[in-house]
Amino acid sequence: MFAKYNFIALCCAICLCLNASSQNKLYKIEQDSSSVLKLLKYDVNTTWHSVKHAFSRPANWKEKDVLKLGTLIIGTAALSLADENFEKFASKQRGNFPKIIRDFGWYFGSPQNYFMANAGLYGFGLFTKNERVRRTSVLIISSSITTGLLQSIVKNGFGRARPNTGLGSYYFKPFSKEGGLHSFPSGHTVLAITMSHAIAKQFNNPWVKAGIYTVGAIPPISRLVDGAHWLTDIAFAATLSIIVVDSIDKFLYKNKSHDISYNYKKLKRISWNVSFRGNKIGVIGNF
Repeated sequence: MFAKYNFIALCCAICLCLNASSQNKLYKIEQDSSSVLKLLKYDVNTTWHSVKHAFSRPANWKEKDVLKLGTLIIGTAALSLADENFEKFASKQRGNFPKIIRDFGWYFGSPQNYFMANAGLYGFGLFTKNERVRRTSVLIISSSITTGLLQSIVKNGFGRARPNTGLGSYYFKPFSKEGGLHSFPSGHTVLAITMSHAIAKQFNNPWVKAGIYTVGAIPPISRLVDGAHWLTDIAFAATLSIIVVDSIDKFLYKNKSHDISYNYKKLKRISWNVSFRGNKIGVIGNF
């Protein structure tokens, strides 16, 4: 189902920007005086080039980028050793975990609700001609299409069993069509972290950022408590989302999309690091 929504979204983006996609980089328009239709066309074109940039980026990877990918793979494999023990811990929390939070986590991370929320955000930015809101929405849409397609490919390719199937964390059946064998990575986490990270990047206040990330963490946590995903499904999905959002955000800044330009290297960003200490593995974000 998730792959279906992303495929439709990508097809719509391609069809809408047939006239604009012939350009090799983002074109410029007058953001304040242009009509709503011209702004829409500009945003579709920007979304198309952002997605294209994300998928073509590996062709330009340097040695450090390959090492980062290797670290992600090795880290995920190492963290998988804790999957079943963490699942036992999560299962003990199900009875006391607030239902309202579990429901919010499910609905917030569901594709249809997610894209409706972002459509509302973009619509507000479009009709009020607020370029910052439009740019943020374009960042979310571009990143969601990219991460959504990537996670759909990986999810179907691995065919990993979910915790609630009782088959264990190392049971794989590649290209299975069974929903119970689509655990890795977590689709709800991909969407929730993509949106929360993209929005949090628009603020410098660490408390605002913390609040946004707290809301974004609800779907991953609720999916763990519900027994729908292993810890590594969540960790890999979150890391993938952060990498994609950062890559597209950097692309938009470099091309001065929506006439918004900063020195990207001087922007206050969160530095994400993986920490290995004894029998503990953690992800640390420095504001």
